[in-house]
Amino acid sequence: MKQSIIQREFSALPPELQKQVLDYIAFLKTRYVSTRKKAAKRIPLEQEPALGMWRDRKDMEDSTAWVRNLRQSEENMRRARANRN
Repeated sequence: MKQSIIQREFSALPPELQKQVLDYIAFLKTRYVSTRKKAAKRIPLEQEPALGMWRDRKDMEDSTAWVRNLRQSEENMRRARANRN
């Protein structure tokens, strides 16, 4: 679409609709910029800040056992609540 057509159509709008058009353009620009930034910010998995965040926790040395114990604990509490009712 030619800029002259866009300018003519924009100028024909009442001021409140012109404001909406400008707001929509601003919205589109933020979406486009954030999409491009996300693609550019990719870092290798081994450099992810969250990687290894629990390495100092002794209770997490065996994560499978930790999850199993957590689930068992939750199940025991659920059963205890059910028995009270």
